[in-house]
Amino acid sequence: MPLLKKAVLAVGFTAAAIGAASAVTLDPVTRQPLVMSEDGRVHATPIPREEVDYSGRYAPGTIVVDTNEKRLYFVLPNKRAIKYGVGVGRPGFSWAGQKNITRKAEWPDWTPPPQMLKRRPDLPRHMKGGPENPMGARAMYLGTSLYRIHGSNEPETIGQAVSSGCIRMLNDDVVDLYERVKIGTRVVVTR
Repeated sequence: MPLLKKAVLAVGFTAAAIGAASAVTLDPVTRQPLVMSEDGRVHATPIPREEVDYSGRYAPGTIVVDTNEKRLYFVLPNKRAIKYGVGVGRPGFSWAGQKNITRKAEWPDWTPPPQMLKRRPDLPRHMKGGPENPMGARAMYLGTSLYRIHGSNEPETIGQAVSSGCIRMLNDDVVDLYERVKIGTRVVVTR
């Protein structure tokens, strides 16, 4: 039996439940839906982008990141929003506050900051933009901070708290959001 399947079964799911209700069984940690692939592996499905009702207090054109929910909302007119799944800062790296988008880049290069290199000396000192780059297809730079809203070369991390504080998105989703926002867009990150 695959290790992941054993782990899922160990937290209370049965093989029959996973197989029969794979579209509605949730991962007990990330709360993402689980599916079983043809080869018997259990994995989380991507979080779908969707337009939803929005009752928050922020004006249309604002990006609101709910780090507890691991969702990003782009507020639309008429009390609507586009909701995206995101990866957020892991414990010790989460943050809250307000920033503005100060720069946008397509297929950005990545230069890990010194703090990250100190924790992870195995990382490259610089990586050109492209599909293998951790910044993904697009990046939106938040103020003068080291934080970004960016794509990812690890789609399985979306819906989890695993980053060093950046907001990660699926590449398709970050391209969609990138086209909707402009320099100066307000970004509100909540915990």
